[in-house]
Amino acid sequence: STASAGEKRYLVCITSIYAHRVSDMIEEPNRMMLPIEGYAQQPLVSLEKAIAPLILIVPDIERKTWLAIENSKTPADGLTSGESASIMLYSMEWNKKEESLYYILNSTLRKEKRDLLQPWFLYLKLMLTGLGKLPSIIGRTFFRGVKGDFSKNYQQGNKIVWWGFSSCTSTINVLEQEEILGKTGVRTLFAIESKSAKDIRHHSIYPDENEILFLPATQFEVIGQYQPSKNVFIIQLQETEPLYPLRHPV
Repeated sequence: STASAGEKRYLVCITSIYAHRVSDMIEEPNRMMLPIEGYAQQPLVSLEKAIAPLILIVPDIERKTWLAIENSKTPADGLTSGESASIMLYSMEWNKKEESLYYILNSTLRKEKRDLLQPWFLYLKLMLTGLGKLPSIIGRTFFRGVKGDFSKNYQQGNKIVWWGFSSCTSTINVLEQEEILGKTGVRTLFAIESKSAKDIRHHSIYPDENEILFLPATQFEVIGQYQPSKNVFIIQLQETEPLYPLRHPV
């Protein structure tokens, strides 16, 4: 059946927002790095104070923070307004994706130089505290996708770590949109069984996205691969616990 005009507008919207975040596993370093730590000892402060060290790092962050706070007056799930606003700020897309807070933060989380994370400590403490109040989703499968063949990086039995925040969708047909996988050409689909993912829809600037978020430094085991056609690779991942913590609990 053909999509209605409203559904088409929704798919265009969801795709333009999701496209990069659902596909950015290709920017992961694909190696073990030092744990993410240092933020847990920080105090919980307001979002305005938490972003103060980021003003010279993230363009236009003060105005975007104000917008997030204005939209988080009555937060769901028992979060404080500051915790909810910190997640909303993460969900926002700047006009240039490279200037978005989520893009700069994830790029920093994926770098070996852990001292680069120091300006982010107050923000990470606030956001991870809020995410910690959301229920973990156990046993459900979520999806990510990317154009190209990445099967060689995900061999069966291997354990891999995604160091950035990892966005997924619970609706596999979203990935068919041209900006993500499309319907032609070589493409790789990830089916990921969750133990700790968070549904951030009630704290996103785009609540209709139904965005699912894995926290930084989450480890997965490659359960298997499947190639249903010449150009399509499906990789099955299962979230697993690392031998030692890779991210300090807040």
